[in-house]
Amino acid sequence: MVYFYLLMAIVIEVIGTSFLKASAGFEKIGFFSIGIACFILALFLVTLSFKTIPLGIGYAIWSGAGTAGAALIGLLIWHERLSFMNYFGMAMIVVGVVFVSMPATE
Repeated sequence: MVYFYLLMAIVIEVIGTSFLKASAGFEKIGFFSIGIACFILALFLVTLSFKTIPLGIGYAIWSGAGTAGAALIGLLIWHERLSFMNYFGMAMIVVGVVFVSMPATE
């Protein structure tokens, strides 16, 4: 269940980020308000996941997946184009998250 909380925190955080983009720098206060509400809910959910998931691992998953999700939304919804190096850097973040999430072998 804690990984479900983490997944939902990631999805809601990416949605919130999209609403902040849609707010056009506070010009559309309704979108800004929805974005902030999404962030509050995402923080609540990620906090629940931290009850069981180690902080470093949980935060790595949350931030890495959030970065990838925001980039995907930027590409699909906002038609933002990134360079090869931008995508490569984000891929390296995802690879890092995979390595951090692997169980320790001692």
